[in-house]
Amino acid sequence: MENVLRFEHPEYLYGLIVIPLLIIIYILFRMRQSRRFKRFADLGMREYLVPTYSRSRSNFKFVIFLLMISCVILALANLQSGSKMEEVKREGIDMYIAVDVSNSMNAEDIVPSRLERSKQSINRLIADLNGDRIGIIVFADKAYVQLPITTDYAAAKMFLSTVNTKLVSSQGTAIAEAINLASKSFSDEEHSKAIIIISDGEDHENDAAIKAAQEAAKMGIRIYTIGMGLPDGAPIPEYNQYGHQTGYRKDRQGNTIITRLDEQMLQKIANAGNGIYVRASNSNVGLEKIYNDISKLDKSEIETKVFTDYEDQFQWFLAAAIVLLLIEVFLSSGKRAWEGKFNIFDQKNENNQ
Repeated sequence: MENVLRFEHPEYLYGLIVIPLLIIIYILFRMRQSRRFKRFADLGMREYLVPTYSRSRSNFKFVIFLLMISCVILALANLQSGSKMEEVKREGIDMYIAVDVSNSMNAEDIVPSRLERSKQSINRLIADLNGDRIGIIVFADKAYVQLPITTDYAAAKMFLSTVNTKLVSSQGTAIAEAINLASKSFSDEEHSKAIIIISDGEDHENDAAIKAAQEAAKMGIRIYTIGMGLPDGAPIPEYNQYGHQTGYRKDRQGNTIITRLDEQMLQKIANAGNGIYVRASNSNVGLEKIYNDISKLDKSEIETKVFTDYEDQFQWFLAAAIVLLLIEVFLSSGKRAWEGKFNIFDQKNENNQ
């Protein structure tokens, strides 16, 4: 059987974003260095004024540094290979978590924001799961399956980390569509099923969401809702392309829009779906309370094929990082006489460029 590769801690891979940033900084530094030298002499004189200078040497050291940083990040993410697949029987339930990603979820009445607080709570829930299958749906004006139902909790955390208000371009709160999509996405197997809606409840579909919850209940699916936001409401922050807040969203008359939690709608949806409603606060989102209620449902035996024999591969990246570090230290030791014998860095050619 072919090996399957996965990262044990995929969240560390986001550290690779620093690589292009370092490249930009290095290029700007070299340009600034050249401009400063031009103030005193022509670049062609660099060979005589700075005989130890070598462009190739500096660039090579920088490439070594980038490779070393990349290897450290990959070692932290811990690549694993799995080759042994077994059928594992677990008892659990199937649940979809539908997360509202409309712009109103950026409001900060729930710290750090409604959406970020939701993600933190879901992340903790995933860490406590054992046997249950979980899927993620995101919705605004439209609903999309972000992660199909699975027992791969590492994948669930990875997909959850990508959830933001830019995933769905058109704005709205299509709770009905999210419920219908989740209902269709469950397997046909006889398992206890639940849908958890996390939203501020600003639904403009009238009673469509309530009807969707009723239809889901007829299929044996429980609908739970969590209200993200405080009754007084909060303005919706706006950000520029660099992620800096530029102000708050305004209506056509120039007035700041205040987004408020619609508890009544979320309560009706939960009641129609034979579930419960919980209002989030800054101290507790309420997801644990809902999961405790879900855990009381009849748990079915779930057969899943999983790779049970994974081997860590981080040591290879760590060893590569150490070798690269030794090379970088050796190049920094100033042994230019040794380099000259083998013409590794031809200073004359470099300084004439």
